[in-house]
Amino acid sequence: MRIQLLLAAVAMAGTVAGCTQSGYGQPGVLQTQGGRAVTGAVIGAAIADATDENMVAGASLGALAGGASCGLPGLPRCY
Repeated sequence: MRIQLLLAAVAMAGTVAGCTQSGYGQPGVLQTQGGRAVTGAVIGAAIADATDENMVAGASLGALAGGASCGLPGLPRCY
């Protein structure tokens, strides 16, 4: 049961990962630090809920990880 929920969370993360280009010359959702933080918070809360953990803590950790991902080598830079 937990494997299915975890796989559903990974599928949601993969779906959100497709939002990197807006097509109008503006940065996409995952190209700004705020966008990455919000996306991380949503995914963190979803994973915490799927694993029966505290959703607020999951959202906080997800937002922290998403916001901190802007300076990591190998990832697209933030605008």
